[in-house]
Amino acid sequence: MSEPAADSSSPAGAIDLDAAWKLHPQVALRPEPFGALLYHFGTRKLSFLKNRTIVEIVESLPEHPNVGAALQAQGIEAAASRPYLRALSTLADSHMIVPS
Repeated sequence: MSEPAADSSSPAGAIDLDAAWKLHPQVALRPEPFGALLYHFGTRKLSFLKNRTIVEIVESLPEHPNVGAALQAQGIEAAASRPYLRALSTLADSHMIVPS
């Protein structure tokens, strides 16, 4: 099983678990068989989401009051959340997702 990370050359920081997040208004998400492509029209950066679970989490972020609720809605337990949080942190660091 591939890790649900977003590819990035910069190290991931911490994401605020208590904040609500959404895709940046200049980001397009295109589903693919492996996961999805994210393209930021402002920075012209391309990111890859490596599995459907992280895609579903990212797509559902605006529907939840915070990251923890989005993970719980996908059935991700706290013990299994680390790779998803790392992927979301990478997306936040690259401005693919932003606080709502």
